[in-house]
Amino acid sequence: MGRILEELMTIADLDHALEQSQGRPLLLFKHSLTCPISARGLLELEAYLEEPDTRVDYRLIVVQNARTVSDAAASRLEIKHETPQAILITDGRAVWHASHWDITSEAIKEATSNVVAADRNAPS
Repeated sequence: MGRILEELMTIADLDHALEQSQGRPLLLFKHSLTCPISARGLLELEAYLEEPDTRVDYRLIVVQNARTVSDAAASRLEIKHETPQAILITDGRAVWHASHWDITSEAIKEATSNVVAADRNAPS
C-alpha cells in the first residue's frame, strides 16, 4: 500500500486533501481498527490499490487516530459517519460513497472510472 494511501491526521490535512480535490478526484477511506467489517473493507481497498487509477488521490482516516478529522469529514461532506466508509470526492463534494459490505474493489474501480471519465468529458 505504501505512500499511495496517505493517512490524514489533522484538520489541516483534511483541508489540504479537499482543496486538492478541485483538480483531482480524491478517494477517502474511513477505517476503524476494531471493526472486522472495516478490516474487510480495507482489504477490498488494498486489492483495488494493487492497480489504482493514477489520476485519483487516495487518503485514509483511521478513526481511532483522528476522530476529529473523521467528524469534520462527515460534517463537511454532509455524509453520515460510518466505518468502513469509502467516499469519492471531486471539487470538495462527495460524488459517491459506500459503506460496510458495499465496499468492494470492483465498486471502487467502477466509481473511480466513472468520475475520471466524467472529468475528462466536462467542458473546460
